[in-house]
Amino acid sequence: MVGNKIIGIILLILGLLVIFWALYSSYNIFKGSQALPQVFHSDEVDFGLNKDNASNGISAQDVQKQMEQTISDQLTKIFPPGMVFQLLNLISWSIFAWILIMGGGKISGLGIKLMSG
Repeated sequence: MVGNKIIGIILLILGLLVIFWALYSSYNIFKGSQALPQVFHSDEVDFGLNKDNASNGISAQDVQKQMEQTISDQLTKIFPPGMVFQLLNLISWSIFAWILIMGGGKISGLGIKLMSG
């Protein structure tokens, strides 16, 4: 009986530590004092519009190339390189922190059940 209470207290403390660590790490990431874990990364974002085609003097192809370049430049202005990956990394960290908080809650719940039973 005393052993169950001791194990329950340990599980309660362990679960609370997991929860507080996840919250503290998330706070530091959002504050900017801790780097965001890089799950998704790329050196350069290519929207697939800058394809080099051999020009054979047709003005329609030149116009199409200029339009593709203009669209690519505008997309780069709207979505700066790396922004999509930073957003994906932030979402993946948020999901991981949520899993840690839920797991810590379950561990603490087990500890409470052991202490009361």
